[in-house]
Amino acid sequence: MLQIEHQPLNHSQVVIIDGNGKPQSQLSDLLFDCMSKIDLFTDLSTTDTSSDVIDDLHLLTPLPNDVLDEYQKILDQPISGINIASHKNLVELVYEPLV
Repeated sequence: MLQIEHQPLNHSQVVIIDGNGKPQSQLSDLLFDCMSKIDLFTDLSTTDTSSDVIDDLHLLTPLPNDVLDEYQKILDQPISGINIASHKNLVELVYEPLV
């Protein structure tokens, strides 16, 4: 998990961008939704993998399997870099497109 100055990062300040710096709103929205559910239903200190998180969400929420599949994809999304955009008050995750 990301921390800034030893404080947990608010997931509403995290966006996903491509290698050219173009925001990817669908992926960012999916990440925000996923992290919101994780905040409510999962204790990250007791999980080791993204699959553990998805298993917890499966047990503790009525979310359908297709939604959980999308959450699994966003949690496993390869990230090639992190850009701290302090002037925007954002952390930008630079994703690697899946082949």
